[in-house]
Amino acid sequence: MIATVMGIGAAALGSLVLLGAIALEWRYRRRPAHPLEVIRATWNLEIYEPTHYRFVGLLGLSNPHRGLEVMVPQLWAEVVLLSEGSVEDIETNVQVIPRHPEPECPPRADGYWFAYIVKSTKQTNVEICVDLQGIGVSEVKAAWVKIHYVAYGAHGRFPKTHHEFIPLKFPAKGETGVWRPAEGAQVLPIRTHLLTPLDILPEVLNRYVMPHAQPGDIVAIGETPIAIIQGRLKDPAQLRPGWVATRVCQFFLPTSSLATACGMQALVEEVGELRVLLAFIGGAIAKIFGHKGGFYQLAGEQARLIDDVTGTLPPYDQFIVMGPANPQAIVDDLAAQTSLGVAIVDVNDLGAVKVLAASKGVSHQLLIKALRKNPAGNADEQTPIVLIRPF
Repeated sequence: MIATVMGIGAAALGSLVLLGAIALEWRYRRRPAHPLEVIRATWNLEIYEPTHYRFVGLLGLSNPHRGLEVMVPQLWAEVVLLSEGSVEDIETNVQVIPRHPEPECPPRADGYWFAYIVKSTKQTNVEICVDLQGIGVSEVKAAWVKIHYVAYGAHGRFPKTHHEFIPLKFPAKGETGVWRPAEGAQVLPIRTHLLTPLDILPEVLNRYVMPHAQPGDIVAIGETPIAIIQGRLKDPAQLRPGWVATRVCQFFLPTSSLATACGMQALVEEVGELRVLLAFIGGAIAKIFGHKGGFYQLAGEQARLIDDVTGTLPPYDQFIVMGPANPQAIVDDLAAQTSLGVAIVDVNDLGAVKVLAASKGVSHQLLIKALRKNPAGNADEQTPIVLIRPF
């Protein structure tokens, strides 16, 4: 009898320990690895001379969590220049200056980053100053600023990198290529500066498209530039492929953007592990019965639109670029502002044209015929917009 009671007690104790461990693990998984959020910088081009550029950005570090503090023991920046010529003779100087709200935490004269605590629900700022001097500065198209920092707290030490892209060379207003014949229309590839998350799409159209447009024209914009402007970029170095991503990616062709663990993890973070796993199982079953493409239908539109590294022009060839968010809302808004037809398209050199969204009255068939030869190109043409003039 005593042995039975002791056995029941031990089982109950074991159950409590197990439940406690499950609750502890559940609480751990619910907490963010670190709550620190980077607020994209606002940039000011202070000096813009043939041999001297100086631009300054103010970056935010925010901690929206109501129970955690995050330490930032290290923060530094580096710059990669994208140019039409050599950058060997360009002297690059980068300064990181803390702009903390507390008066007792002024920046140090020696440039040393003093470890700082971003308290719960608080924010601090960081000033990034980049100075370029020398022969060849005027050929620099853009600067890629990498802000490296360490988030330190309850979950450990997390090295992170935030990316900023600053365009520095701009085609003259109205400058572009020549009209070309296409099936059912004429097309005009529109050259722009290197588009970045700093850009505002209506302003891009006003600067580069409207000087050439007339009533009845259609503005076709590539899906990747839209996604870039929306900031839908994922740095593979910041992704941590999980069980689903590392297993499922093995079953895709090497040419697919989902054939890498990071590419698949980008999709997992977009639509969730469960949906990706169920799409994989459902797609495999459908394939047995002769139906191809089931995974993409079940996983959603983003599965088809992801571009893995090497999928677009520098510097975005180092990133995973997602498909644009809310494309129909974008084209409807732009159409209302410009009084032109607007479409977001995915075009390649193989003659495939996919229309993601088009404003009211724009014919999908006309778009497909006019863009079949891919007038925008898939290389470094920097012509993300095509103006279509139907016959």
